[in-house]
Amino acid sequence: RLPVPKLEDTITRYLNAQKPLLNGDQFRKTEELAHAFEKGIGRELHEQLVAQDNQNKHTSYITGPWFDMYLKAREPVVLNFNAFMSFNPDPKPEYNDQLIRATNMTVSAIRFMKTFRAGYLEPEVFHLNPEKSDTEIFKKIIRFVPSSISWFGAYMVNAYPLDMSQYFRLFNSTRLPKLNKDELYTDEKAKHLLVLRNGNFYVFDVIDRDGNMLKPSEIQAHLKYILSDNSPAPAFPLGYLSSENRDTWALLRKNLLENGNEDALQKVDSALFCLSLDDFPVKDFVHVSHTMLHGDAANRWYDKSFNLIITKDGTAGVNFEHSWGDGVAVLRFQNEVFKDSTKTPAISPQSQPASVDSSRAVQKLDFKLNDALKAGITKAKQKFDATVESLSINQIQFQEGGKELLKQKKVSPDAVAQLAFQMAFLRQYDQTVATYESCSTAAFKHGRTETIRPASVHTKKCSEAFVKELSKHSTEELQKLIVECSKYHGRLTKEAAMGQGFDRHLFSLRYLALSKGLPLPDFYQDQAYARLNHNIISTSTLASPAVQLGGFGPVVADGFGLGYQVHDDWIGCNVSSYPARNGKEFLQCIHKSLEDIFNVLKGKKIGS
Repeated sequence: RLPVPKLEDTITRYLNAQKPLLNGDQFRKTEELAHAFEKGIGRELHEQLVAQDNQNKHTSYITGPWFDMYLKAREPVVLNFNAFMSFNPDPKPEYNDQLIRATNMTVSAIRFMKTFRAGYLEPEVFHLNPEKSDTEIFKKIIRFVPSSISWFGAYMVNAYPLDMSQYFRLFNSTRLPKLNKDELYTDEKAKHLLVLRNGNFYVFDVIDRDGNMLKPSEIQAHLKYILSDNSPAPAFPLGYLSSENRDTWALLRKNLLENGNEDALQKVDSALFCLSLDDFPVKDFVHVSHTMLHGDAANRWYDKSFNLIITKDGTAGVNFEHSWGDGVAVLRFQNEVFKDSTKTPAISPQSQPASVDSSRAVQKLDFKLNDALKAGITKAKQKFDATVESLSINQIQFQEGGKELLKQKKVSPDAVAQLAFQMAFLRQYDQTVATYESCSTAAFKHGRTETIRPASVHTKKCSEAFVKELSKHSTEELQKLIVECSKYHGRLTKEAAMGQGFDRHLFSLRYLALSKGLPLPDFYQDQAYARLNHNIISTSTLASPAVQLGGFGPVVADGFGLGYQVHDDWIGCNVSSYPARNGKEFLQCIHKSLEDIFNVLKGKKIGS
């Protein structure tokens, strides 16, 4: 179970995170408020939270508040919450044809779903010592241990089974817009796939009445039929509605339902998933990011648990809605689909589509729109286009080293990347700001995520030494400062992964106070609390053989959304920003910071 941290630990960790962001007077005020909270109302709330948690052993203390946070948010899901991960190309170039890849990935996705639902999907396990635990013999032994104690057997060899309670929402699921709070909807009985192309909506069954998957050659035939359909794009593409403010969308949806579109919407909501086929090839990685993060809203349904997007040249990616689950579940899905579709593809470039009557099997959905709905779509399109127009995405690949060199030098690769971000922001804007790094707590029942706070007194001191006082420090001193940062970041990461961060705990106490109708404690009204939760640098990382790159929008208007990957011998960064910030310059500063850090670690003297 996800532990509720001790209140005094949470307050200490909170103050440690505040220290680099505040001056002396501000910090003293925040410290006073924090200690008063710890002794007073905070203590009462904490005791209530612990009591509540003890009565709800089937779940975790964060589950309810976290779902609420996502589902009550009224901003559009696209760019604010949905994230993307794009697939690497198929190693065999001829398999990157749009029709072939769409068929193979769809078949692999259905295989994954059937394996999962049959209870045969291999459990997700985090192996700290894979030589011992990620072995056939361990799997054979653990299989016969009763499940009530098997996790203990796994712990003995440093293998941690991860929570998989989110996985069922991958399929046949959607987020329904409702006034004030959305709902998650899942209908596991539905057997059809939703395909979007050129703003048109198509559905066809991919599972037969006995629960078996349609033959791959038939799926290929139906997709070929859709790809060769030359119906014009709709004048009022429905997809734009899923990019709207949630309350606006909820009212428009009510109108849609009352206007005779119930069956069509039911088909959209219950579909296995949404396959979006785009009619253009991608130019470069920045184009991939724009396409997968938002694309053309006419050809997306952002409310589906995920859209599998495949462009004209076979570039593929997943855009996923975030309320139902976190990156861990989506990444597992992508890893399996990539492996299955490239190692054991269902069809080859020589395969012929089945000779079936696709015009009968494939249904093109027709939506009845009145003037209010047409006006709603037009307005949604205007808003969407304006937002996308203001979004910049920039990328760099730092080619001068990566994980291998950093591990040789005994520093944490993640810590170095995060230190470079702090250094870069200081170089560009001359300040240290609230920074967020996401960390999965899936090692616990119904765990979600915890925040690592990478901006610390250590990173601030080190960044200032590199950016402002270079001449005052020897290379050895700079190396020491980097090692300090690495150790501290390692500690924060370990704490977060073990459910010992402070963000979710404080969030839950605040949620509890508000749900009980209590006035908001002074602690939460502190400007410093608001500033810490205004995450100007929001970061997330992943590493996988299936994934080429990942990214998300900035979480605040004056922020950066920073997806990064530390590979064996290079580091990739993908940054999104709005006009308030210059992402291109930020990346140049990151590149310079990485260069400096790597040179210092190699023992070279650096110039400013």
